[in-house]
Amino acid sequence: MEYAIAKVSTKGQIVIPNRLRQNIKTGDEFLIVKDDNRIILKNIRDMAEDLKDDLIFAEKVEKAWQDHDKGKFVTKTKDNFLKDLRAC
Repeated sequence: MEYAIAKVSTKGQIVIPNRLRQNIKTGDEFLIVKDDNRIILKNIRDMAEDLKDDLIFAEKVEKAWQDHDKGKFVTKTKDNFLKDLRAC
């Protein structure tokens, strides 16, 4: 196991020390899991494809609930809903 110390910037950014980012490429995406006082980074490139889809779906559902709670949803007739759905 390797470890290093990094500081958080005023923008909330953390630089991964050079010796720990040997297999990390520009543009890589990471799953970040916070559990109490622990934060885990997992490179999405190494994750199973179906898990990536599940995480994307979970993010979309969470955003939809937030939008719902903010009153951003509208009521539509069945016909208008299907029309908008087919337009996507």
